[in-house]
Amino acid sequence: MLKTSKHTQLVVGALLLALMIMTRGSHFPQLNLPSASWAVFFLVGVLLRPVWAYPLFFAVAFAVDVMTVGWVNAGHHCMTIAYWALLPGYAALWFGGRMYAGWHRDQASSLLVLVPTMMLSALVCQVFTSGGFYWFSGRYAEPTFAGMIERLAHYYPSYLSTMAAYVAVAVVLYVGARSAAALFGNASQRA
Repeated sequence: MLKTSKHTQLVVGALLLALMIMTRGSHFPQLNLPSASWAVFFLVGVLLRPVWAYPLFFAVAFAVDVMTVGWVNAGHHCMTIAYWALLPGYAALWFGGRMYAGWHRDQASSLLVLVPTMMLSALVCQVFTSGGFYWFSGRYAEPTFAGMIERLAHYYPSYLSTMAAYVAVAVVLYVGARSAAALFGNASQRA
């Protein structure tokens, strides 16, 4: 299990919130980064202990979405009743992160658990989000199971690759921070 101080969790939580806000919607078009939301929800599950972190991050994501399209444009293409499929979709990412946190060990073999956990969490999220939009948005006249599978096959690889890239950066930062802490800890013990 990942063990971090409350201070570290606050810093990590603030950084994850900032990343999600900066990459979600079009508030910072000069950055032009792909949305980190999927990775953020997964990492919230991995790195933040409080259960209330999930509803907090979802509320922020919702607020960013509303601010992006505005109250006047509430009928925006994505803002339909299907929007609420994000709730269980993002919960799947968060839950996958929580599961992984319990399995994590500070060794390279943890990647053999991280990768499939992330992939499965992302697939469940994609089923809820893309499937929810397909079935409940009213944008498709006659949705079919085959049509939903086609959407999953089309969107899952790109969403997964974006998520994996952000999680890979988080892994590198985590390993770097742990290595630096060990190095400085050993140096202070010798002094």
